[in-house]
Amino acid sequence: QVQLVESGGGLVQAGESLRLSCAASGRAASMYTRAWFRQAPGKEREFVAQTSRSGGTTHYFYSAEGSVEGRFTISRDTTGNVVYLQRNGLKPEDTAVYYCAAGPYTDRPDRPEAYEFWGQGTQVTVSS
Repeated sequence: QVQLVESGGGLVQAGESLRLSCAASGRAASMYTRAWFRQAPGKEREFVAQTSRSGGTTHYFYSAEGSVEGRFTISRDTTGNVVYLQRNGLKPEDTAVYYCAAGPYTDRPDRPEAYEFWGQGTQVTVSS
């Protein structure tokens, strides 16, 4: 079993930056791929970013505006247990509950069902 705990959410102003953290504990926690999803009120959970076990490969969500890479940055610490999601220039549409997930290797990192373990989520609210 792997336990995931997110932190770093809160109420921020539009244009500000935020870094979310997800700490993993449990058996072989550092060996899993890790991802961030978010869920806005009344919407489905959507993929934001994923990083491989080593942190050497990342994937980002493609919206109608193009990849979110550059607006979001996912990274992993040297232990492999903590994963971060950095967002600069927050917008009100970024308001959502952000979830951390962990799972084995997948060729569909954007699919929630690819991940075995989930955190409880951390609320991010961006005011205009």
